[in-house]
Amino acid sequence: MKRTLILHIGAHRTATSALQDYLHSNFEKLQEKGFFYPFKVRRHLKLVNNLFSGGRTPAEVAQNITERADKRPQRIHTVILSDEDICMRRDLGVLAAFREWFDVKVVFTLRRQDSWLESWFFQNIKWQWNRKLSHCTFDEFMAMREDFHWIHYDRYLHHLETLFGQENIIVNVHERDQMKDGPIEAFCDSIGLTDRSGFSAPSHINESYSPAMSEFMRCLPLDEAGPDYRGMLTTACARIDRARPGGGKKQSERLMPPEQRAAVMADYAAGNRAVARRYFNREELFFDPLPAADAPLARMELPADSYALMRDLVTPLLQAVIAHQAAEKKQ
Repeated sequence: MKRTLILHIGAHRTATSALQDYLHSNFEKLQEKGFFYPFKVRRHLKLVNNLFSGGRTPAEVAQNITERADKRPQRIHTVILSDEDICMRRDLGVLAAFREWFDVKVVFTLRRQDSWLESWFFQNIKWQWNRKLSHCTFDEFMAMREDFHWIHYDRYLHHLETLFGQENIIVNVHERDQMKDGPIEAFCDSIGLTDRSGFSAPSHINESYSPAMSEFMRCLPLDEAGPDYRGMLTTACARIDRARPGGGKKQSERLMPPEQRAAVMADYAAGNRAVARRYFNREELFFDPLPAADAPLARMELPADSYALMRDLVTPLLQAVIAHQAAEKKQ
């Protein structure tokens, strides 16, 4: 019998980093249950990029995975690969080739589009890997909404169904009431990894920043720094944010006024309903109500007082840079 290959394709902002850390941290425990998370990396980004660029063929990767799984002391029945950027690709045909060697299942986790858009805006500011999205205002970001083709869930799921068959698509909904114990547990349950006795607990990864810090970072050219230096600056911003008054407390990440939010969700309503009917035999895909009309919006503002800006944000960041440089010289 073929082994099962689980392709976790995203979407972003659904606890993907925490899930990858969990699978990586429980590498040995997974194998005791017959599951294999190969290549000793948290995320299979490099492997996936090589597949889509033609640097490695599906046959080569399938053989490599099979050889690695065969060498494990336990019997491996399921292999898991995870990279949330997969869902950004319009054609996943290259991954469908794995069906020759594996029983392929695709896991796609859906977050309500208005909430996802707001979170994706903040994420692009935080990590700054895409210059087009790293420094734009929220209005400019929303004007590019159709670039995020994968959140037209019905349309994207039809593509997956064509390649893999609907019976091989696992859809999870990223809402508290639809994830019994949390997003990591929901993923594991959906792929049959129900016995997690002895596993280390999931960690909280990829913390959110306050709107004020996000606005500060939006104005910084972090994308011009190399990955390591940029990581240092991002970490410094997180530390500064936690030290500010109110730091560490949950703050609003809502950016859409009620009228815009309703209009956005109206655009996706028909597709969401089709997904709900096809996968869950119900009329509504998401259960959480939209925020109340008087719910506070995030304030993407820098301190109006220039001295406060220097004291609270600029000076601490420069101190972090100076400390980093001094530490490097000692090495």
